[in-house]
Amino acid sequence: MIENNLERKNNIIGLGLVSGGLDSLIACLLIKLQGIKVIGLNFKSPFCVSENILSASGCGLNIFNEKLGINIHTLTIEDNYLEIICNPKYGYGKNLNPCIDCRIYFLKKAKEFQEELGADLIFTGEVLNQRPKSQHLKALRIVEKESGLEGKLLRPLSALHLRPTIYEKQGLIDRTKLLGIKGRSRKIQLELAKKYELLQEYYACGGCLLTDKHFVNRMRDYLRFNEILKIEDINVLKYGRHFRYKQTKIIVGRNESENKILLNLKNPDDLIMEAKDDVGPITIIQGPIDDEVKNYAAMLTLRYSDYSNHVGDVVYGKSYNKLDHKITVKKASEDIIKIHIL
Repeated sequence: MIENNLERKNNIIGLGLVSGGLDSLIACLLIKLQGIKVIGLNFKSPFCVSENILSASGCGLNIFNEKLGINIHTLTIEDNYLEIICNPKYGYGKNLNPCIDCRIYFLKKAKEFQEELGADLIFTGEVLNQRPKSQHLKALRIVEKESGLEGKLLRPLSALHLRPTIYEKQGLIDRTKLLGIKGRSRKIQLELAKKYELLQEYYACGGCLLTDKHFVNRMRDYLRFNEILKIEDINVLKYGRHFRYKQTKIIVGRNESENKILLNLKNPDDLIMEAKDDVGPITIIQGPIDDEVKNYAAMLTLRYSDYSNHVGDVVYGKSYNKLDHKITVKKASEDIIKIHIL
């Protein structure tokens, strides 16, 4: 238990959940300004789309170390997270996003990491009423209680609208130096970022793929047809055109970049196809494979290739360096594409 001793303040360690975005950056700034050592904790998730575009907004995980001297630890979410998606205690948000249960999961993991690290407190960049599902007052309190952090979870950006934490009551955190932000505007956060020369501009970006209806169609299909759920299976859902033919998944690349990604993500037992005589997609076939499945997948492969004729050859095999089987098919029509596309 933390003692009520202000002389310990310079020895306090705060563990901050960081996404790489503006809110978590300013939350870290506020804690550092109180003379507290900050360590960042980032969760790597295949459902997070912010990783590839945060740098375009001027933010990103690198800035935490470059501007604030904060080291970031990264944890990857585990397979059991998929069980939360299947059956969230507190329901879904816009589509298949279990926002409240997701926050509880992350904070439970953070609490375990806090104990391992020996940090004194956990804080986040959450803002009251910024997100309708997970950041209204009732949801914030649920998250605290369910994660085992009731009265102990510090939210520096909205603290003045929330009950004081134990750390504020003990004087280890100066409540007068915390903020009372609520709502979706990030005006105050950006002003502070400019004042302390962290950022000059910021464009809101990122998000969760589980809110995207197109991705969610693929995710629901994955959950339906797979008894054993693995996080490593999720990445492939983000690339290519996806088709479900009976019990089999067929994925057709959309460009050269996706072709390379699909080859990298394929499982050892997946079948690979491509048009024999022209530029076109890499097609990956997952699951039970019979002649009917191969014929349909080949028709798709030819349909999305640059091959000009209506009938052509498609080659296939389990290794891209050994596509030693051939099938001759007609290009898939738009009608049969619509029946099976996800």
